[in-house]
Amino acid sequence: MSHPATDPHEGAPLRAPQILDLVRALPDHSGFPTVDELHESFEALARSTDRVRRRRIGTSRLGEPIHEFVVGDGPHQAVIAGGVHPNEPIGSWTALHLAEMMLEDDGPAEALATTWHIVPTIDPDGMRLNEGWFADPFDRSHYSRHFYRPAPDSQVEWTFPTDYRDAYFDTVLPETLALMRLIDDVRPDLLVTLHNGEMGGVYYYLSHDEPELIADLHAIPDALGLSLDTGEPESPHLRTLATAVFAMDHISTYYEYLESIGLDPAPQIRGSSSASWGARHDALCLVAELPYWTHPDAGDETPTSEPYRDLVLRTAETMGASGEALQQILDEAERHLSLETPYLEASRAFVPMLGAIAETDRRRAPLEPAERRATVAEQFACEDLVRCFRLRYGGMLLQAIEAETRAGIAPAPLRALRERMAALYEEWLADAATEATPIPMRTLVGVQLGAVLAGAAHVAATRPTRDAPSADLPVPGDGGAS
Repeated sequence: MSHPATDPHEGAPLRAPQILDLVRALPDHSGFPTVDELHESFEALARSTDRVRRRRIGTSRLGEPIHEFVVGDGPHQAVIAGGVHPNEPIGSWTALHLAEMMLEDDGPAEALATTWHIVPTIDPDGMRLNEGWFADPFDRSHYSRHFYRPAPDSQVEWTFPTDYRDAYFDTVLPETLALMRLIDDVRPDLLVTLHNGEMGGVYYYLSHDEPELIADLHAIPDALGLSLDTGEPESPHLRTLATAVFAMDHISTYYEYLESIGLDPAPQIRGSSSASWGARHDALCLVAELPYWTHPDAGDETPTSEPYRDLVLRTAETMGASGEALQQILDEAERHLSLETPYLEASRAFVPMLGAIAETDRRRAPLEPAERRATVAEQFACEDLVRCFRLRYGGMLLQAIEAETRAGIAPAPLRALRERMAALYEEWLADAATEATPIPMRTLVGVQLGAVLAGAAHVAATRPTRDAPSADLPVPGDGGAS
């Protein structure tokens, strides 16, 4: 049963100026909370008021309970999930400040007319492996050296079911299953998974083309002093809705793109994203991608003298060579490695991926118009993607080897490989030294929280409300609320 959008719970709709007033008042932070600190902050909120309800929704692979915190009682439903990629913790502060803001007596809760289902981190096990850089997140060397990103089949965001032609995936993680159940329980009007990038500007993903919302999404970073990222999208198949706003299309779009450039899609496509599951309920799905560092070239659309197709081929060769160097070290190390760490699992998945990315770029480059010149932003984005992936995945391979050396079980050949990998990594760190400027935390959180508020405001203004789910609805296999 639907109700009209003019529900008596709803106040005047929020637009960008009002949202900016709210996010400009956020405090600054020097680092990110650990998993325990984040959970304790939410537990403290739940203890302080009966307007926050805690419900267990699942269990992590290492046995940690996963909870949602339900804030408010508006007729619209929003699911906000942090830690879907556990190396992306800007959302930890975003989730906490969102909950606090919705509890303020003079805050925006009434205008947004929303019940918020907030999962502080859906992958606590993975996030704990990143805590080594949380206290000092703006030093790129320190960040990269302590970085962890799960292998694709171990990522919550990309382990939703896939069934399209020859691409099939059903190895759903326990954490992913918890989020799937929550989405099905709540049938959200708004689904936001909290992501962030590393370098450049701000960009977004949207499941629906909503011009009025996009205008607010553009206005928020501009007012807070951040540029939109006008360089390369994360994947060449992405459909652009507006500047720095990309469509969350079905996995079939990527499949058909790979097929169109002569590649077999099935080996490259695994699980689907949370947006694919949210589409079952016609949720407005939104992602705001924020960088830790900005660079003057990231938003510069000045044409360069380099043809775009030459840029793609040039950086593909560097990416491929980097992958070959890592693969050689990994292959030599394998016979000596005995600890099956998450870093090793991730290295086995990501090191070959560098070669696959390079091959995709080699296939697509000749299809680009010969006369098209790359912009400064595109040149910077392509080059920095190589730097980013070398530091990320080289750093994880180094950590996989060091797990053995630190445990005192590494034979002499593995210790020698550790020195070789460390020397190569130092070269890559030196190459990555750029004019990057760290962005204040309050700005990053302000843009991400502003995007969440803009999405909720758009839902409140444009969508009819539905019957609310029961607050005590049990999760299958969990035993209900706890």
